[in-house]
Amino acid sequence: MNPPASWSLWRRIIALCAVVAGLLGLIAVSAAITATANRTDTNQVMDHLTPALVNAERLYSQLLRQQSSVRTYALTGKDSDLDNYRDSQAQEAQILAETQRLVGDDPVLAETLRQVAAGTAAYRSQVTEPVIQQTKSSGVDPERAAPTDSSRAIYNDAAGRITKLSQQLIARRDAVSVEVRQTGNVLVLLLIFAAVVVVVAGAMLALLLRRLVTRPVTNLAAEVRRVAAGDYDYEIHSLGPPELADLAGDVDTMRRRINADLTDVQEARRQVEEANRMLEQQAAELTRSNRDLEQFAYVASHDLQEPLRKVASFCQLLQRRYSGQLDERADQYIGFAVDGAQRMQRLINDLLAFSRIGRLTNGFTEVDLNKVVLDAAAQFDAQREATNAEIIFTDLPAVRGEEPLLGALFSNLIGNAIKFRRPDVPPRIIIDGHPTETGEYEISVEDNGIGIEPEFADKVFVIFQRLHAKETYPGTGIGLAIAKKIVEYHGGRIWIDPAHREGTLFRFTLPVPAVVLEESAS
Repeated sequence: MNPPASWSLWRRIIALCAVVAGLLGLIAVSAAITATANRTDTNQVMDHLTPALVNAERLYSQLLRQQSSVRTYALTGKDSDLDNYRDSQAQEAQILAETQRLVGDDPVLAETLRQVAAGTAAYRSQVTEPVIQQTKSSGVDPERAAPTDSSRAIYNDAAGRITKLSQQLIARRDAVSVEVRQTGNVLVLLLIFAAVVVVVAGAMLALLLRRLVTRPVTNLAAEVRRVAAGDYDYEIHSLGPPELADLAGDVDTMRRRINADLTDVQEARRQVEEANRMLEQQAAELTRSNRDLEQFAYVASHDLQEPLRKVASFCQLLQRRYSGQLDERADQYIGFAVDGAQRMQRLINDLLAFSRIGRLTNGFTEVDLNKVVLDAAAQFDAQREATNAEIIFTDLPAVRGEEPLLGALFSNLIGNAIKFRRPDVPPRIIIDGHPTETGEYEISVEDNGIGIEPEFADKVFVIFQRLHAKETYPGTGIGLAIAKKIVEYHGGRIWIDPAHREGTLFRFTLPVPAVVLEESAS
């Protein structure tokens, strides 16, 4: 059996209530027994002894009536004077019978009552009846009415027996009254004891709750506040009952988990701070790299292009002045030099254009793509007329971006579509746009040219990446790289749709203007 110290709070309260209930039950049984005895004794005093005592007094008065009636009859000789005598006899018999019923359970009183009846009967048979008979036969005689020593002794004996009965009844009544008072006092003591048990039980319950509930809960709350104040390594424990000990254990388990999570958070924060520091270093490095790139762009646009223009100019001058005067190989060399210088100029210009994307910016505004495509298509009017090219677009959306960059984007895509056309097939370019579920616009540029094989769909966006010889399709190979950088600068992405088999289908996303977003939200 578990020791009481390990009992749960509920078990201790149940044990206390059981003890109190047992004591109160014992008190209630004792009180019931005592009350029954008290009621029995009280009934005996009120319903038996007191009426019997009254009857004893009545017996004495009936004896006096009989004596007086007989004396009067002895003096007058009238039969009417015997009516009171006969009535007193009847009253005496009735009183004796009633008293017998009242004291019948007490043998001592019953015996005394029998002696009383015998004494009054002897008084009548030996004193009153002879006087009545003599008066009836001899007439009245005053001397006969006077009591004699013999008649006085018989009367006193009967009266003494009645007095003895009265004394016994009084003694018995007093004894029972004492028992009634004693049982009453016992009842009062039992009630006081019950009240003491209830008070003590309440005090014990209050002490139990204070010791096993209030104090442990207060201590637990203080420990929780200590942890809440920042001492996360403080171990929470409780000396109370098993319920509070389990609660303290659960709270401490929660503390350990929170502490572990906090440690993870602090470690993550340290890592984030370290990452931020590294990002700041990388941002500083990137800023420095951008400055170096700007310096390189400046050098490339001025210091490199100036001697390159001289080389190209003098090569072209040699070509014009000495063409046909030198041998065929010399003319070929001069042609190579002129072409190389011009191609070098184009590479430098394209590289500068690529590097300037996102650095020289005027901020995003709302841009109408219909106007942008019209301006871009106007740049290829000569090629369109020469190739019968067709550019189709209707109701293109307005997007957020930089109009010059978006113009360069469409110029590259339209130029590639015209450049990489199929022989003897007029180029046909279809430009369309629609909103997506992600809150962007998806723009498509479709052509009917030679197309791009799926395995080269990602390589074409790499800078200076070419899929064809420059003799077949001129260019530097940087156009789609510029297009990708422009789209990514606007927060979108560009790709080639692999499901399109006839020509090439470019798709890219652009942001929706804020006004359109507000209207759709409302």
